[in-house]
Amino acid sequence: MTAADALPGQPRGAVVSGPATARAVNVLAPNPSAMTLDGTNTWIVAEPDSPLAVVIDPGPLDEAHLRAVRATAERAGKRIALTLLTHGHPDHAEGAGRFAALTGTPVRALDPALRLGDEGLAAGDVITTGGLELRVVPTPGHTADSLCFHLPADRAVLTGDTVLGRGTTVVAHPDGRLGDYLDSLRRLRSLTVDDGVRTVLPGHGPVLEDAQGAMEFYLAHRAHRLAQVETAVEDGFRTPAEVVARVYADVDRSLWPAAELSVRAQLAYLGEHGLIP
Repeated sequence: MTAADALPGQPRGAVVSGPATARAVNVLAPNPSAMTLDGTNTWIVAEPDSPLAVVIDPGPLDEAHLRAVRATAERAGKRIALTLLTHGHPDHAEGAGRFAALTGTPVRALDPALRLGDEGLAAGDVITTGGLELRVVPTPGHTADSLCFHLPADRAVLTGDTVLGRGTTVVAHPDGRLGDYLDSLRRLRSLTVDDGVRTVLPGHGPVLEDAQGAMEFYLAHRAHRLAQVETAVEDGFRTPAEVVARVYADVDRSLWPAAELSVRAQLAYLGEHGLIP
């Protein structure tokens, strides 16, 4: 067993641009940071024998990256016909308008403010561009507008920021809600049990080979953090900043502002369920 095999979800290792499954190719954006890990994964998805492709999350407003995405598709003999967004955070969506201009594509998203064209996205929608089948899975929690895309032919799910290839994601309170996020993780786990999903194609970090293991780790991690927050409150740590300092003491301080967003979501969840005063 290698070290990677022991990690949640069995990550492949280094994040690189290139094919990830028979139908999905990654183009890594040059925006690495503590929050974006290696950078944003922009996914080009298409049937192998189709001349049309779909792009998911064009990423930041970086001209070289957007042109690289278009060029990658063209080298494979494909024309980009549609752009989809998993959610509206700038590292995923800021470049969508410019990318639409470069490719002449509509942009579909759950949030009407992010759309370019007449169509949006909703639970149960099925994208069939160029014979490709992508099923829209509603996964609010990280943000209210978060979506995932189920790619049945590859037994894969493209998760945006709902599940990352390394570490865990932020529930971005107040837009994100913990109760919604837990329901979303359970929904994704059901895809691994009922629909045979094996692979996670995340918005950041490496591809995960064990989708079910990843979802179960995320659910267990959230339960553990929630218990820690509840205990901290019982011990007299009441403000989000105080709880972060207690619960996230072993986490790099540069991540504490993001952790505070999740703590605020956890405190709201505990309050809604009558578990804290």
